[in-house]
Amino acid sequence: MYGEKKKALITGITGQDGAYLAKLLLEKDYEVYGVVRRVSTPNFWRLQHLGILDKITLISGDVSDMASLSEAIHESKPEEIYNLAAQSFVGSSFDQPLQSTDVNGLALLKILEIVRKFNPKIKIYQASTSELYGDSIGLSESQNELTPFKPNSPYALAKLIAFETARIYRESYGIFVCNGILFNHESELRGLEFVTRKITNEVAKIKLGLSNELRLGNLDAKRDWGYAQDYVELTWKILQHDKPDDFVIATNETHSIKEFVEEAFRLAGLDWKLYVRIDQQYKRPYEVPYLKGDYSKAKKILGWEPKTKFKELVKLMVEADLDRWRRHLKGESFAWDAPNNPGHVKYLFRAKDK
Repeated sequence: MYGEKKKALITGITGQDGAYLAKLLLEKDYEVYGVVRRVSTPNFWRLQHLGILDKITLISGDVSDMASLSEAIHESKPEEIYNLAAQSFVGSSFDQPLQSTDVNGLALLKILEIVRKFNPKIKIYQASTSELYGDSIGLSESQNELTPFKPNSPYALAKLIAFETARIYRESYGIFVCNGILFNHESELRGLEFVTRKITNEVAKIKLGLSNELRLGNLDAKRDWGYAQDYVELTWKILQHDKPDDFVIATNETHSIKEFVEEAFRLAGLDWKLYVRIDQQYKRPYEVPYLKGDYSKAKKILGWEPKTKFKELVKLMVEADLDRWRRHLKGESFAWDAPNNPGHVKYLFRAKDK
């Protein structure tokens, strides 16, 4: 131990999962550090929304840059590293396959090499993805840790590189590194580029007379949708286990995008058929048709189960977006429009950034 409090370093701390995980770790009395890129408009709104921005320490860095990752690890001296940073929108990976591979596939390799040389006792969590399974229809009714992978996008391919890198370093060097195979996980803090938030945000606007249509691509794709706050609890539990292992993080339920649409509009008292338009530009070159995760291993070994059901998740998101837009109509700024670089942010700058 490096001090009285346990220390954790999170890459991707400004994203949905990173923010929720930081909040959970603070509640467990961790000292929390996060790697953030130095950009002209920092994206701290989720950390501000959760009321934790002044309780964590941010380190300037980039997961694509080994030198800055090394400095972040040396500065924070963590017992645990959670690698959540990603180019996480699958559709964008077809447009930027090289960047997707660098961020989603090779960042973990950099982290593992640094840890192997600096302190091989550091525990590492790698955020993996259900997209690894690709088109698994006919192989199994649900996917678990033994289901064969068949990636169908540059994003999934990059994540497979990271998944296998973790396994190799675990077996070759004895490093405590684990993959959490995350199925779709949503929340009120999800980005608007993701279909679930796109749906609930537009439903709220339509309900309040601010929009009159919702354009979507494939309504038939089925996904296992869970609640991000439930999932970060298992993320933490995985690194508390006595040996490194890989775990599916899911709900063992599957629902189509159409079902999500129907439920969101129903909650707002609207008929979805009057507003939804199919737009070919939102269809991916290849769409994984069906995903359903079997979390029985996590339940058996770690005692974890998801708490939030599908309809409850949709309700949480619709109500949050309705509240945001109602407050906006009264003159309030959106959370993501708030000042993003307040003076109370604790920053550890790299030497060349000072």
